[in-house]
Order: sequence, then structure tokens, then C-alpha cells
Amino acid sequence: MSANQRLILAVVLSFVFFVAYTAIFPPEQVAVEQNATTKSSESAAAATNASSVLPDAAIEHEVAADEQIAVTDSSILVEIDSEHFTMKIDTLGRIASKVLKDEKYNNNDNIHSEMVAQVGTKPLHIRFADKAMNEAALRTPFTTSLRKATLKEGGSVVVTMQQKLGEQTVTKQMTIYADGHYDVRIDLAKDARYFVYLGQHVKRKGQMMMAVHGAMVYYGDGLTEIIEDEDAEGRKSFTDVHLTSSFDQYFASIIYGLAPDVTVTVDRDRESNPIVYIDGTQHFTFNGYIGPKEYKTLKSIDPVLVNAIEYGWFTFAAAPLFKVLSWLHGIFGNWGWAIIALTLLIRMILFPLTYKGMLSMQKMKDVAPKVKEAQAKYKGDPQRMNAAVMEIYKKEGANPLGGCLPMLLQIPVFFAIYRVLLNAVELQGAEWILWVNDLSRMDPYYILPILMGATMFYQQHITPNNFTDPMQEKIFKYLPVIFTFFFITFPSGLVLYWFVNNLFSIAQQVIVNKQFAAMKAMRAVKESNEAEGK
Repeated sequence: MSANQRLILAVVLSFVFFVAYTAIFPPEQVAVEQNATTKSSESAAAATNASSVLPDAAIEHEVAADEQIAVTDSSILVEIDSEHFTMKIDTLGRIASKVLKDEKYNNNDNIHSEMVAQVGTKPLHIRFADKAMNEAALRTPFTTSLRKATLKEGGSVVVTMQQKLGEQTVTKQMTIYADGHYDVRIDLAKDARYFVYLGQHVKRKGQMMMAVHGAMVYYGDGLTEIIEDEDAEGRKSFTDVHLTSSFDQYFASIIYGLAPDVTVTVDRDRESNPIVYIDGTQHFTFNGYIGPKEYKTLKSIDPVLVNAIEYGWFTFAAAPLFKVLSWLHGIFGNWGWAIIALTLLIRMILFPLTYKGMLSMQKMKDVAPKVKEAQAKYKGDPQRMNAAVMEIYKKEGANPLGGCLPMLLQIPVFFAIYRVLLNAVELQGAEWILWVNDLSRMDPYYILPILMGATMFYQQHITPNNFTDPMQEKIFKYLPVIFTFFFITFPSGLVLYWFVNNLFSIAQQVIVNKQFAAMKAMRAVKESNEAEGK
């Protein structure tokens, strides 16, 4: 195989491997520039040392500890009802439930989505470092004068709760807003060490396996630490935390508005899932949010919250791509047409690269017979053979890598938009046209995946190649079938992007083919005229 063929094969097989591998083993996220500065390293080390001497009672977060206090109707202390959600606070002062009423967030069984895990730690649960006090806190309910309230659009509700623990009194005040965020103030009559839990996310069915689930800490100078579910190895502590989040593909429970000296610790439960808790103070204030990771909503609450939308390795490219997609949605008012417009915009930006790549592939196909002759002629002398082949490339203006480098440069763009369309909660319940009524879910009739595969097959048919290896040719021949199989379960929005991208590629390939044919015809006429002149 030529260098050109080997590189093309490597790119294609790499993509197939990426899709197959990440479908089975979700990609492991790593901290972004962790320990990039001495200051961040020192603060993290100091926090870790502090947590290592915590009393045992302060770090007992086995799931069983919370399962002992089941959430029942009789244990609900306060119920807040609004147009978009219902929130319940239990007698331990925890957020026991938050159900989204908007139908677009319904689960696969068409039931309203629950934001709070019914097994595991729950948001705003307080645990004391002193074992005796903590056991008393688990047995003593909070009291409040407000049992039910209706939250109006644009308004807020204040809930004040108290817990009597002998000489200690815990006062917890929550201000809950209609957009899903809340403010918290915790006051202790006497100073004591305690921790406030972020809560764990709900284990949902039907979400894409490639989506990352777990906990996140955004701290320091824009550093991000992600601990995935079933991958928490031990305790990690952080200071100067701007937000911490327990999240899945579309939803998150977030705590933010912390003072720089507050310590946030990520530990693990018995299933190696991350658990986040925060060191409290005698008079402690912070903010929280539970709901969908919708960009506009998070930005309107506090711009720092948009950092809870994480796109993995390609965040640097995915974040600006989503902003462009959102801008296009503002123009078209439809996420499907916005995806198509974004695809066209990307194709236009990459046109010079793809045009050169396609032209180079045409030239490589054109010189293939001459290259084969040279290889056969100098078969026993590799040095002379390589020199002869390079001379042919130079004379004909062909570049062995010219068709592959543009493809390599496009791979980060595809992966970036792949992450955008995979994680964009805005696509939930978003209609396009006809049968596509939810761009976040697979096409129920498999029409888009089949069209994607068909256009890929036709694009392959009109794209020049000079395969000499039968096995290589068979691999390329069956790639449309393989891709169709993988894309069947992908969100409709992502398949729509790939299908439309194929259409634009076909149009561009047809243009290039015609232009190259015209160039060859002109060159043949010119050479014929020169021969006759001689």
C-alpha cells in the first residue's frame, strides 16, 4: 500500500475503533491542567492533609447510612410547587425530591424526570464530625412553620428550618427560585465541625453509554477535575472551588458561591462512585442548583455555572461550537435546521482544506499507473524505486499525504460536534420535521441512519481510490454498513449532522470530479497541440 492508502486506512479504522471502544468503555476523563500552578498544588495538598485527620464519623458515607432513613410521605417536611418543578424537603433538611414537570424532560417511560437519587447521599444532608451529635441529628427531625408553598414565575420562596440537638441548634434557611437555583444559609448555635453533601445523581436508563457520569470540581485558575462513576479511587480535596457538580448526560446537582478557603472533598461509596461533601462553618452560606444543564438557564443564574457543561477532551473546540449552534437556533428557531446550518458553516470554513484533499486524491489516482510501473521496474532496488516514485509525484504535482492531512484536521471538529450534540440538553424534546420529534433520541424508524449509510456509500462510490489490496478494498466497501449499525442508536441530531455532512461532501466531490476532468481534457489538448507543433 502507498503512504496515502495506509494513512487513509489508519484514519478510518481509528474512527471505527473510537466509536466501538467508547460504546463499550466510556472515555476516561482527566483533570484539565491539574497542578498547572504551584498555588493550586499547594492548596490541594493542604486540603488533603486536613481531611486525612478527620474523625472516622465524618467520612462514613456508605450508602447504607442514608438508606436507614427512607423518604416516605410522612417524612416530607416541606413541599414547593411551581410551574416547572415540584421540590420536596424531608425532615432531615435534605432535598428529598425534585421532579421536572416539562414533558420534554420525561424519561423513556414518559414519566416526569426525578433529579434526586432515591438511594445514596442527598443534597444538603448534614453530617457532624462528632459521632454522638451525628447520631442525634439522624434521629431528630427539623421543624418549620411552612409546610406547602406555591412558587410563582420569577418569584422565590423562603423556607426556614430548625433542629434541636441538646445545647446545639441548627438553623437552615433556603431561598428557592423559579429558575431552579437556591440560596442556603446554615447557622449553628455553637461552633462544631460538620459537612454538607452535594448529593448523587440519578442512575438513568436509556442514556448514551459514551456520555460521562460522575462528579466534577471546577477550581483554581480554570482547572477541572472529573471523577467518573465506578472510578473513584480515594479521597481528594480542593480549595478555591468555583463550583462542584454531580452530573449525568443532561442533568446536574451543583453547589457554587463558596468562599475560597472552603474545602470541598470528593470521596467514594462502596460502589466506587464519587461522593462530594463540603466543610461547613458556624455561619455558612452558599448557592445551589438542581436541574437540566441548559446553557441559557445556567448563564442567567450565574455565568460560572456554564462551566458545569463539560464536553470531555474536546471542550476547547466543543464549547465555542455550541455557542455558534445556539446562535443559529436563535435565527432559525429550530434545532434541526440550526444543526444543518452549522454543518454548512463548518463545510464552508473547511472548504479550502477539503478541496485540496479531494484534488490531491484525484491526482494520486491519475498517477497510480505510472507509480505501479516504476515500482515494478525497480522492484529489486528500493532506493531507486523510491526516487523514481517521488520524481513522478513531483512532476505530476501529486502529494501522497495531500488527501489525508485535511481529513486528519477535520477529525477534532467532528469529535467536538459529536460531544456537543451528545450532551446538549436543549435537544431534548426538540422537533425537526415530520417523524423526528426529539433530536436527543434515536430515530424510531431508522430513516436517518439508513440515509446516512446510503449517502456514505454513494460518496465512497464517487471518491477516487487506487486500492491494490483486496482486503483493504473490502474494508472500505463495508464501512457504510458498519457506520449505519453504530449510528442506529445515536441521537437523531448527531445522525442528522453526519447525513447532511455527507450530502455536502457528495456535492463538493461531484464539483471536484468535474473540474478535474475538465483540467485533464485541457491538459490533453495542450499536450496534443504541442506534439503537433513539433
